[in-house]
Amino acid sequence: MGQRKIAINIERLNDYMDRHDLAALVIRSGKNFTYLAGFSCPGTLSRHLDHTDSPREVLLIWPRNGEPTLVLDESTSAVAARDGWIKNIVGYKGYSENPYGRAADILSDLGLVQSRIGAEKRYLSAARWEELQALLPRAKIVDCWRMMAEVRWIKTPAEVEILKKGADILDEAYLEVFPTVRPGQTEAQVHARIVEACIRHGAQWAHGMLQSSRNPVPSYGGESELAFKAGDIIRNDYVSYYLGYPGGHLSRTAVIGKPTDEQLRTYKIRSGIYRSTVEQCRVGARAGDIYQFAADAIAKYNAKPIPLVGHSVGPWMHQQEPYIIEGADERLEAGMVLAMEPHFGPWQLQDLYLITETGPKLLSDRFSTQEMFVIA
Repeated sequence: MGQRKIAINIERLNDYMDRHDLAALVIRSGKNFTYLAGFSCPGTLSRHLDHTDSPREVLLIWPRNGEPTLVLDESTSAVAARDGWIKNIVGYKGYSENPYGRAADILSDLGLVQSRIGAEKRYLSAARWEELQALLPRAKIVDCWRMMAEVRWIKTPAEVEILKKGADILDEAYLEVFPTVRPGQTEAQVHARIVEACIRHGAQWAHGMLQSSRNPVPSYGGESELAFKAGDIIRNDYVSYYLGYPGGHLSRTAVIGKPTDEQLRTYKIRSGIYRSTVEQCRVGARAGDIYQFAADAIAKYNAKPIPLVGHSVGPWMHQQEPYIIEGADERLEAGMVLAMEPHFGPWQLQDLYLITETGPKLLSDRFSTQEMFVIA
């Protein structure tokens, strides 16, 4: 992939570290490691960012002043040197050596062993949290998880560009595969073609859900051997990753064969609710109020409101704060990117929107959803 330019919001990060009086961060989670390190671990290496009990943990030491340092095992070090922007890489022997001892040494060399240091309490295991405190007994270790979420949710232009590319990749896959779906093909077969198309068009990896509207186990129960029939609605929700970002987090409603009048009417109602909800996504709007708008609109059609109407996106994991959920108090800010998905039943639409001072701007614009996609 090659090294890429720094995409993170360093100015915002510095501001938040100053607000919280943090001299350094010890970063472990996939979200924050990928965000700050500037590269994403592929394949098997990625699992070591997901599991807190990994024998080959990755760590990133980020001082408020000075250069950051990565603490990595040999395999991940090679990827970091190839793809990342951080030059300081301290290696350790995976499986047999303890990376937290290396992290403590780095903080000691920086003169920060008596400082206030942020770590991710929601992600480090209890054992690792206690170990870090024992290695740095004079330091004040505090949780920086919420702080980092707020740093990440305002995107830089470079991040928006990455997210846009990921969305285009997924839409190209939809536009390529949907016209080829025929009665008799199974959910699993079509799903495999979409994932393959995403990777062929440039995604690092992809995952998601694709089902017939007749599937008795709705939503995220997995693709089955159920064969599509004429008249089926294809429900879908996919994520394609590009440079570690899930820019392709989209859903497009499609019907096999000529739609009935009832299907056309339902799509018009459903897409109307979707678009009017998106219009609520303005700078200063409260997340809980946006959720309630969608829930009230859906309830008018005797449908059960969904628990999640939308969410931010960012590196590594497609669902990030702020969440557009009941009671959420976060206010939208310019520079956020939201995946909006108010839906009911198989009628699922989802797009990425950049929140601007003049309103929400559609990023995933390659696939038009003004009309339901009809597979002739």
